[in-house]
Amino acid sequence: MFQLRFTTLVEAPLTVAFDVARSLGRPWPHPLQEVVSERPWRDVHVVAPGRGWRTLVHTRSFTATAAGTLVEEQVDAEAALPGWLGRLVPRRRVARAMQAHLDAYAAAAARRAQEVTQVVGAALVDDRQRVLVAQRGSGPLAGLWEFPGGKVEPGESEVSALVRECREELGVGIAPEAFLGEVPLDGVVAGGVPGASTLRLYGGRIIAGELVAHEHSELRWLGPDELEGLAWIPADRPLLPAVRDLLARG
Repeated sequence: MFQLRFTTLVEAPLTVAFDVARSLGRPWPHPLQEVVSERPWRDVHVVAPGRGWRTLVHTRSFTATAAGTLVEEQVDAEAALPGWLGRLVPRRRVARAMQAHLDAYAAAAARRAQEVTQVVGAALVDDRQRVLVAQRGSGPLAGLWEFPGGKVEPGESEVSALVRECREELGVGIAPEAFLGEVPLDGVVAGGVPGASTLRLYGGRIIAGELVAHEHSELRWLGPDELEGLAWIPADRPLLPAVRDLLARG
């Protein structure tokens, strides 16, 4: 039995990284059977016995980072060949096949990401360690609470989009800071593929201007213990633990 591990940083949101990985499959001459699929976080495939392997398990996990999606892969395998041939030859073959596969995968995911409308949000913190929350004023989610932000325009970076959206929605200049997390968005965003877009949340601080609710019905500054009681839009609620940790760090 041998084990190989591979790490790839993909310039794509979680959903794109996961979906492209699945569409490209694995670099094995024999088909693998899926035994776990937790989109967009993890999947596991195994090869059927009698295909030249006693055991072959390929596990992938997908983690959001500030630079994109970190894809960690692990191959646990035991070849049917006896002795040292069963340890050395398959290991080299798997390593070569995986490296070529991962290079092609990273490029394909980065290309696909250009077709997806990304959404960014800002957890803006003041000197009293409170975070700014905004209440939707119209549309199907009117009355629910969210972190301000919006869509990334073509050719625009996430940070630039966040600065622009806060200026348009709130009338303030901000300094984006730490990346806090990412969650998949249900449905269609800006006419794109259903379920392809995600919300990526950044911490930040206001550095210029006075707050004005241009697009929201209400703005509030809240401490960490006040967040849970609000009626949140579904996409933002999973990010509350990361925001509470941000406020606790000071």
